[in-house]
Amino acid sequence: MPALYIMIPVALLIVAVAIYVFFWAVDSGQYDDLDGPAHSILFDDQDPGHQAGVDEASGEGRASERRDGDA
Repeated sequence: MPALYIMIPVALLIVAVAIYVFFWAVDSGQYDDLDGPAHSILFDDQDPGHQAGVDEASGEGRASERRDGDA
């Protein structure tokens, strides 16, 4: 029984710290971009703006390759 007098306040302190850390993470922007890191593995590291994927999706990537190859 005397252990409860120590364990309950310690548990409440741990919960308070966890809530503080969660709200700190939300305020500092840790959860702003949840999809970006998951999609970044699909692109080359040499193309930080991911323009190759954007150009290919819009059809400009193939046209520029043909023009460069013809010249």
